[in-house]
Amino acid sequence: MNALEGLKVLELGQLIAGPFAGKTLAEFGADVIKVEPAGVGDPLRKWRLLREGTSVWWEVQSRNKRSVCLDLRSAEGQAAVRALAAEADVLIENFKPGTLEGWGLGWEQLHALNPRLIMLRISGYGQTGPYRDKPGFGVLGESMGGLRYLSGEPGRVPVRVGVSLGDTLAALHGVIGVLTALHHRTAHGGEGQFIDVALYESVFNVMESLLPEYDAFGVVRERAGSALPGIAPTNAYRCSDGHYVLVAGNGDSIFRRLMGAIGRTDLARDPQLAHNDGRVQRVEEIDAAIEAWTLGRSRDEVLALLDAAGVPVGRIYTVADIAADPQYLARQMIVEAETADGERLKVPGVVPKLSATPGRIAHPAPRLGEHNDDLSGAGWPRRRHEDCKVGA
Repeated sequence: MNALEGLKVLELGQLIAGPFAGKTLAEFGADVIKVEPAGVGDPLRKWRLLREGTSVWWEVQSRNKRSVCLDLRSAEGQAAVRALAAEADVLIENFKPGTLEGWGLGWEQLHALNPRLIMLRISGYGQTGPYRDKPGFGVLGESMGGLRYLSGEPGRVPVRVGVSLGDTLAALHGVIGVLTALHHRTAHGGEGQFIDVALYESVFNVMESLLPEYDAFGVVRERAGSALPGIAPTNAYRCSDGHYVLVAGNGDSIFRRLMGAIGRTDLARDPQLAHNDGRVQRVEEIDAAIEAWTLGRSRDEVLALLDAAGVPVGRIYTVADIAADPQYLARQMIVEAETADGERLKVPGVVPKLSATPGRIAHPAPRLGEHNDDLSGAGWPRRRHEDCKVGA
């Protein structure tokens, strides 16, 4: 049995944040019904690279889900959602705040219909506050949360992280909220509740000591390229073949091993460099010593020597490196799945790894409206299956 088998999830969101939360729950056995507009479906079906007219991203984001087409702007579609919500454990949505209320599908209405319902609401700025009604995307959440300002090289324009990190961070915070609310409902006899997740807050939550450093010292952390300010040494270092290696020698004993491996026992024995606060004061000297050593060796030589010395070191991975890496393969993080059209496709495996009830890819991402007729025998909702075809 899967860990979340029997959990009924209704997904109303589009694109990334809401659907990523639904994907995560579905991978551990939840029955996720994804509601899409007829004719076009979730816009993610057409994002980035397409194969046979469908995004390969879609194949990852929507695996294990069922697709039902409803027009949420119509009275019939809204009635169908209410019938689904009446039987659901969890409803996921990432519309602009107030949208569902305008359709008669807000928290108060659905909670009255199903007091056990847990409603995950993901938005750019949250359901309250002066920015509530502003449209919000992941890139804006990353910026407002503090990540964008820190990304890039000193003195240059802040750059975007290459994936929609703000959306996925919000989704994962949402999943934490859902599982917490489910535990409360089960263990403490509680009713359902709604979970208010803002993209910018999800990013801000992982910004470590950014705020207390500003409050205590007036320090505004700046872009530092490949280094990690205040932690030394950790950086990217050039090798003789033009490649870079990442070296994290910031633990006290690791630093001594690193200096021994590069022939700088003088630095290993220097009492001022015994701990991180002293090393930070001389980080440029330490970085120069490391790179002077790496520049005399190829990347593979550096990796082998530092691995042998027990120093954390790694290459900068491309997706080609990932697809061929034995660690990824050994942990089933590169798996081959079959799409709905019968094609084979390499996709990421399931995270996290549970020992007794691991997640799995049970079935491929659905065709648009593929499951309009399936609900009649699924046990939820308890209504005429003709209603499932509203808006199809």
